[in-house]
Amino acid sequence: MLIKLAWRNLWRQKRRTLLTASALALALFLSLLTRSFQEGSYNINIDNAARFYTGLIQLQHPEYAESASIDDLLSADIEQFPTLNTIPEISFVLPRIESVALAAADDRSKGVLVLGVDPLLEDAYSGVSDKLTEGEFLAPDSKAVLLGEGLANFLKIKVGDEIILYGQGYRGQTAAGLYTVNGLLHFPVSALDNQLVYMPLHLAQELYSTGNNLTSWVIHTKDLKQIGKVEQRLVDHYKDQIRVRDWQDLSPEMAQQIAMDRAGGIFLIYILYGIVGFGLFATIMMMTLERQREFGVMLATGMVRGKLLSLLFIESAFICVLGIVLGVLVSTPVLGYFYFNPIEMTGDAATAMIESGFEPILPVYIDTTLVINQAIAVSSILLLCLIYPGWRIFRLNLVSALKGGSHAH
Repeated sequence: MLIKLAWRNLWRQKRRTLLTASALALALFLSLLTRSFQEGSYNINIDNAARFYTGLIQLQHPEYAESASIDDLLSADIEQFPTLNTIPEISFVLPRIESVALAAADDRSKGVLVLGVDPLLEDAYSGVSDKLTEGEFLAPDSKAVLLGEGLANFLKIKVGDEIILYGQGYRGQTAAGLYTVNGLLHFPVSALDNQLVYMPLHLAQELYSTGNNLTSWVIHTKDLKQIGKVEQRLVDHYKDQIRVRDWQDLSPEMAQQIAMDRAGGIFLIYILYGIVGFGLFATIMMMTLERQREFGVMLATGMVRGKLLSLLFIESAFICVLGIVLGVLVSTPVLGYFYFNPIEMTGDAATAMIESGFEPILPVYIDTTLVINQAIAVSSILLLCLIYPGWRIFRLNLVSALKGGSHAH
């Protein structure tokens, strides 16, 4: 009976009902739009950074994170890690050796980061060959290396010249080798451009005398949402035998930057909610004051105050559902359009992304969790706005209400 009465009450004042629902729909639409673009930009940055260098997840020796030592290694035999083949969410598994060395050519030398990779897998994963500015990409059995352009300029060498790498190998052995420069790579991140040396995995294993071992297995998931699930499965399986590190652990600076930016975005949405909330409160308060005579009649005919309050909350719940449905109906085509036609970035940011081999686009992130979270937030605003009007109805003076007095207390 209360539900039927609440539904009828809504449509006695259609304009007021639609105005209130529209305010909720606007709040939902704007917050969904903001959060979708925000999370979309984070996701593309995380994915690009992962492909560019760290990967989304790495398997490492338990001590490697602290020691970064070439002595703390894992087997390079993928068959030693059968679990990786049983997790359907994993899209890439790449072997890597990462270490440091002193690079020298003629009378110049510099500390460099040596990355031993499977050239074909690495190119499929991150498109390294697209960053070539001179020379040719590496073949899996190649005996040559690729250098960052900045490093080549510092050492004053070009394609076809030779470079000496000198460092410490496995168990204190001397790591030394003379290699031909097969090509030059350009990285927009100067720290990599100025110190990166790419070489085939087998060559890095020879240089550092690691045998059939490596420093890390790099893992990429089909979707960023799956990182937590995959990481947990790996942690549960390997326990303390192998260290599982996600991108936040591997790139703490980027994780912190995203967390701060996300907090700023959410704060702005709270300001939006506050503005919409005040308008909503004014509408509900006006609706309550206008209906005091009606409430007085209902109380006089025997309705208990608790049921009257329930009626108000049911009406508000209908308005809330209507607002959420309207908000979702308006948001869906807009977000759908930007999902299939993402905004193209311009300027320096676009140039940096193109140079990295990635499309300069700003995608939107569409996920039911975002919709549910914003719907809960909008419902909470409405609930807060009902507290004072509900208290006014509970304390309603019957005589004043029946006289139509707007100062009933």
